[in-house]
Amino acid sequence: MSEPLDPEMFNGCKSFALPIRFGNKWTGKILLCLRDDRRRFSELQTALQGITPKVLAESLRALERDGFVSRTSYPEVPPRVEYELTDLGRSLLEPMAALCRWTEAHLTELLAERTSV
Repeated sequence: MSEPLDPEMFNGCKSFALPIRFGNKWTGKILLCLRDDRRRFSELQTALQGITPKVLAESLRALERDGFVSRTSYPEVPPRVEYELTDLGRSLLEPMAALCRWTEAHLTELLAERTSV
């Protein structure tokens, strides 16, 4: 039998939510759309087929709130707004790529496990 877990093993650790919800189907895709250049809302919506304007706006606000995306509004008529990755947002690209590689390597196995339970 293995050693029992220490009931104080997490004492001293700050409790926090993960900064990005990997389960959110749009967050990673939005970050990838912004990988190479700044984009307007309509450009993002075109690439993210199936996303509603409400969900895109909410997702962009959450990414901006967390410091992953910056929003620049230009005082023009009609108004122009562009979104781009911040350095913090850009730092997520490498871990996301690793997660994508893991998924490609193990997706079949993962799906088989889900159906066997």
